[in-house]
Amino acid sequence: MASLSNSKARSEVVKRLRRVEGQLRGVIRMIEEGDNCLEVAQQMTAARRALDSVYAKMIVCFLEQEIGETTLDDERIERTFKDVGTLLRRLG
Repeated sequence: MASLSNSKARSEVVKRLRRVEGQLRGVIRMIEEGDNCLEVAQQMTAARRALDSVYAKMIVCFLEQEIGETTLDDERIERTFKDVGTLLRRLG
């Protein structure tokens, strides 16, 4: 994924987020209509996975921005990977 300064990359991320938004609207509708809890939970899981996928793409974007701007500054790369580790731990 290219930096979000790239309009194609931005468009892809927004498209995926709008898809998640639609899934969440569906979950809300299911809850309001009193649908089966297991079915609601399954839809919530699908929405969460889709959101996690977008989140992972943002991490890749972050890495590309940070590493792409460096001239192999070891300290900066080390700090970047530490930050990425922090972000990935939040997925769990």
